[in-house]
Amino acid sequence: QVQLVESGGGLVQPGGSLRLSCTASGFTFTSYWMLWVRQAPGKGLEWVSTINTGGGITYYVDSVKGRFTISRDNAKDTLYLQMNSLKPEDTAVYYCAAGRRVLSPFVIGYYDYWGQGTQVTVSS
Repeated sequence: QVQLVESGGGLVQPGGSLRLSCTASGFTFTSYWMLWVRQAPGKGLEWVSTINTGGGITYYVDSVKGRFTISRDNAKDTLYLQMNSLKPEDTAVYYCAAGRRVLSPFVIGYYDYWGQGTQVTVSS
């Protein structure tokens, strides 16, 4: 049974940090590109970041560059998103997803498996 389980969300003050985790099971994690997307209240899905199978290639939306870092530990079948200097506009539900045949790292339609999401709220 394929599962992606996100964790690490919560309430944080502006300028604070959080690290999200996404633990995979039921598929060969090392063969899959991974991404993070988010959905703010009342808005659609927004792509945030992507990492390739080996972890050496990463992509970020401009609004998080320099603040967020995506990484993966293939020995632990786990994806991470380190979020620093958080802003109120980062408030959203964050989802991870896995894709095997990703023709474009930014297109969420190429990703096959999705987690249930974790809430991140940035507020004073």
